[in-house]
Amino acid sequence: MFRKTLMTGLTGSMLLAAAVTTGMAHAAQDWPQRPVRMVVPYTPGGGTDSITRIIAEKISQVDKDIHFVIENKPGAGGNIGMTQVARAKPDGLTLGMGQTSNLAINPVIMSDMQFDASKDFTPVAVVAELPTVLVVKADSPYKSLADVIEAAKAKPGQLKQALATLGTVGHLAGEMLSYKAGIKVLNVPYKGASPALTELIGGQTDYMFATPVSVINLIEDKDLRALAVTSSKRIAAMPDVPTVAEQGYDGFNAVDWKMIVGPAGMPEEAVDRLSKAFMTVSKDPEFVKRMESDGNTVVGGSADDAKAYLEKEQTEWKTLLKAMDFKLK
Repeated sequence: MFRKTLMTGLTGSMLLAAAVTTGMAHAAQDWPQRPVRMVVPYTPGGGTDSITRIIAEKISQVDKDIHFVIENKPGAGGNIGMTQVARAKPDGLTLGMGQTSNLAINPVIMSDMQFDASKDFTPVAVVAELPTVLVVKADSPYKSLADVIEAAKAKPGQLKQALATLGTVGHLAGEMLSYKAGIKVLNVPYKGASPALTELIGGQTDYMFATPVSVINLIEDKDLRALAVTSSKRIAAMPDVPTVAEQGYDGFNAVDWKMIVGPAGMPEEAVDRLSKAFMTVSKDPEFVKRMESDGNTVVGGSADDAKAYLEKEQTEWKTLLKAMDFKLK
């Protein structure tokens, strides 16, 4: 009797386990059960928002079972939105558009982070890299990067560098140049790129590291002159503008990359499908041309590539910022 009851109990447990396992497998195969929430940690209408919406549309065209709902959660340099992603259920139905600032820079320079950028996310795909451009007003006496460095060394602390905002890649690119070139300049922060560029053109400041899309038209209209880009290679939107690395600073690379991430522990099927879909998108000539027109370089690659990329960037930014003893002021 005892043996029969035991066997019946074991059989029931085994059936229950099998049912649970089958249910989990079935659920995984059914992903996505509903539209995927894509968190943009910045305001609507900005560069990150626009790129995210383009990518969401393109991925849905490649994999017609994946649909997105875009949610803008701005604040704290992107940290508010990315905190929501980190704390979301890891079912593959919540993603975020992470960037250099919130996944590599903020964790080093901010003490009140609500997530661990190295542990709380699943990298899915590296979208693109966007460098900054060192610009001066069109009639500036500085006609090369070397001219700026020479002037800064001749007048320590007097050259004025305009900053769109503190803590951005543009700001950090300028700090990186100062560190590597051994110069001291006066940082002048503004509440956005527009007022910073207006005063640069007006001669109130001497130079600025700005995004390509914010200065392309001003360069074409002869209001500004571009002296260098901060990526490791020249960009398609400005093929005649040399890199900082080409001009004597080997290895110089400061780019605002964008990366699709989810919470840690995402289902492999979701990661794999999203990664493969974006790899297809990244090779679409129309998409590449659209991205390059704004100064972006499309990256792509597998989820493993994204993981390795994130680890490398986090290590390199942490090492540099610690060496610079950089602090937000």
